Amino acid sequence: MTKKAEKNNTGGNWKYIKWFWSLIGIGLLVIVLLFLLASWGAFGTLPTFEELENPETNLATEILSSDGETLGKFYRENRTPVNYEDLPEHLVQALIATEDERFYNHAGIDARGTLRALAFLGQKGGASTITQQLATQLFTGVRSRNTISRVIQKIKEWVIATRLERQYTKDEILTMYLNKYDFLNQAVGIRSASRIYFGKEPKELTTAESAMLVGMLKNSSLFNPLRREEMVLNRRNVVLKQMEKNNFLSAEVKDSLQQLPLGLNYSPEGHDEGLATYFREFARAEIQNWINDNPRPDGSKYNIYRDGLKIFTTIDSKMQQYAEESVHAHLTNLQKEFDRQNKNNNTAPFRGITIEETEGIIKNAMRRSDRWRNLTALGKTEEEIIASFNVEREMKVFSWKGDIDTIMKPIDSIKYYKSYLQSSLMSMNPQTGEVKAWVGGVNYKHFKYDMVKQGKRQVGSTFKPFVYATAIDQLHMSPCDTLPNTPYTIEEGKYGLLKPWTPKNAGDKYGGMVNLIQALAESHNVISANLIDKTGPQPVIDLVSKLGINTSEMSPVPAIALGTTDISLFEMVAAYAVFANEGIYVEPVMIFRIEDKNGTVLFQHVPNTRDVISAESAYVTTKLLEGVTQGGSGGRLRRTWPNDFYENLITGYPYGFTNPIAGKTGTTQNQSDGWFMGMVPNLVTGVWVGAEDRSARFPTITYGQGATMALPIWGLYMKKCYENEDLGVSKEDFKRPENLSIETDCSKWKEANEEDNILDEFSF
Repeated sequence: MTKKAEKNNTGGNWKYIKWFWSLIGIGLLVIVLLFLLASWGAFGTLPTFEELENPETNLATEILSSDGETLGKFYRENRTPVNYEDLPEHLVQALIATEDERFYNHAGIDARGTLRALAFLGQKGGASTITQQLATQLFTGVRSRNTISRVIQKIKEWVIATRLERQYTKDEILTMYLNKYDFLNQAVGIRSASRIYFGKEPKELTTAESAMLVGMLKNSSLFNPLRREEMVLNRRNVVLKQMEKNNFLSAEVKDSLQQLPLGLNYSPEGHDEGLATYFREFARAEIQNWINDNPRPDGSKYNIYRDGLKIFTTIDSKMQQYAEESVHAHLTNLQKEFDRQNKNNNTAPFRGITIEETEGIIKNAMRRSDRWRNLTALGKTEEEIIASFNVEREMKVFSWKGDIDTIMKPIDSIKYYKSYLQSSLMSMNPQTGEVKAWVGGVNYKHFKYDMVKQGKRQVGSTFKPFVYATAIDQLHMSPCDTLPNTPYTIEEGKYGLLKPWTPKNAGDKYGGMVNLIQALAESHNVISANLIDKTGPQPVIDLVSKLGINTSEMSPVPAIALGTTDISLFEMVAAYAVFANEGIYVEPVMIFRIEDKNGTVLFQHVPNTRDVISAESAYVTTKLLEGVTQGGSGGRLRRTWPNDFYENLITGYPYGFTNPIAGKTGTTQNQSDGWFMGMVPNLVTGVWVGAEDRSARFPTITYGQGATMALPIWGLYMKKCYENEDLGVSKEDFKRPENLSIETDCSKWKEANEEDNILDEFSF
């Protein structure tokens, strides 16, 4: 080659080299310019420093039990953030090995991964770092399908990612990413995902469980373990392989873990599921009322669904669990008997009413239903709406063994639900007012009405201790004082009576003189009438009002002595607690502290107490109530011998309690409601059982009394509480006041009944 040709060739190569580097330079300048334009907001607003410091996110409000368990959450997104220290090491390792191997070596953008993605057009993996993915979740939103828009979005992600890297540590970025990601099925963030898919906290996750959750990060809609278990299993194994590749696992451990099943323990956290559902709904309303009355300093209101509040409650998760289990165990058996007795009842489940009245109940229920409201809103006529109730539809209905998928007419489903017995239970520490268990019904998903506080029913003989307490407090009467067990009449005109009032004892049992212990234990109506005549109805009402019961609709008539008035279980438990707390009323407390997401205390409960009766009167009334469980309608609590009849009906019988227990059963007219109020020194628990409609009832007192309907739930619950010694439920005597002036040791009556400690089947 001549020198001239060689020169020409060199010049030609140089020209191409200059063009190459010029293009590279221009490309770099374009990239720099794009970054600058993006950072200046040319492609849309970028987050400010303050927004990067406090990224806006929806945080669930968490309801916590007194023993630190999560009872439930209120949320738009079910997200409860955790700290880096709450994450197991293998979870972090799985995340880095799978999503961003060079996470600790880049500043938000992985140049090597980006070049690889460009060179192979994404065929050998993408280039998004964990920080970029966080930027997408926090600030840029759903990925655009338009190429140009996606390029601009990608540039914005790069800019935000670099800013996030300057603003936060690597550990904080990892934690924010896991807290933000939506794992589906109401599992937003790693804590919710861990609890919902495996029923445990993140710190408790195994390596295989962590690998499954990390595998879902690729696309949780695709890798949904509830719908595509095999696909999720394969994806989990890919994550385990990546952990081996990055030296986080040995080949042997990886191989063994890949052989494991997913091991799901699906624990949904919906509003209708989980523990204390009725209480959580009550708490929601209470918290919202507090929010309305307590705005932030700037005037804005907290948001229960997104501000990440922490609600610390008095509910004990174990006691709540025992309460729900006890209600379910007893009512499952009682329902069988209820259904059996309704087989030949042509107005079932109702009794004592006509077919026309039965139809009226069903029609009223139709008009109160969601179906009626929804169809009315759509402009349907009444005839069209009624017709729709007679068309068979697929539906899921309640049963004691779990929901049943069936085909049923909506009108038949109304009758079906009306046939179920309901129950409520509330348990409270009388000294502190702390409510430890709250069961508002048998299943919140299907029966929304809360029978602890919303519902009010006739209380029957559980009202009688208030009459006795008034007589003790005002007249200084002793449990040993005797009255004739004979018919007692209050004449016309007295207390505004329009005619003479002569109540009857159950079973028309009369005769002899009885002391107050025996009278209350056997629930003699004539003695209650005698006592309220001695005190007058108004003083009884005044006492009841001081005990925290709403008396606005309570007329001062003698019949209140027999429990004809409607009272809530909530009020009854708080009132009985006064007897166990030396005459001092303590307002029940359910929520004792509220904190914001940063742990700042926003609300702290202050106890509200007042003296109601003397400690002496409270103690004497309590001794009367102890007689009920020693020789009256509560006597079965102390039985230790077998009884086939009740063993077939009542789970857990006999109970065999030997410790001091004060209590009272109650049964209302026609066996519509069964009650039991039971107390030990540091725990007062009330139970109600009945149906939604008072005409749905047992035909006889044998099954329809409080001692059969409600008392067994109390017995089951207390047995479970005593078996858990950590709860510290008392077995001691009730505190005796110093200088007690009223005689309470009626040994002669006790001896007379020692050999006849048998339940009065007909006591009210």
